[in-house]
Amino acid sequence: MKKIFAALLSASFLLLPIVASQASADDFRRPPVVVQKKVIVERTVVRPHWKKGYRVSASERRRFSDVNDYRRYRLAPPPRGYRWVRADHDFLLIGVTSGVISNVIGVR
Repeated sequence: MKKIFAALLSASFLLLPIVASQASADDFRRPPVVVQKKVIVERTVVRPHWKKGYRVSASERRRFSDVNDYRRYRLAPPPRGYRWVRADHDFLLIGVTSGVISNVIGVR
């Protein structure tokens, strides 16, 4: 009984590489699986990019908040006739009467 068991055990060790190579050969015969992904990009609200020399309309100026404590944000004191305002996450130096932007400091 021991001899039969030993013969079957040794035969299984000898046949194992042949069976494994046959299984890997079957993998190459199958067509490759192609997975297609659908990517959805959500667009965020586009905010205007403030530029020096841009004239801000009165309706846009109503949305801005005045920055009276400009030293807190390490901004230079505004010259006479100008004021610092905060638009979204940017600081703008705007002429009071004309509404023209003379300086833009972006904060990220």
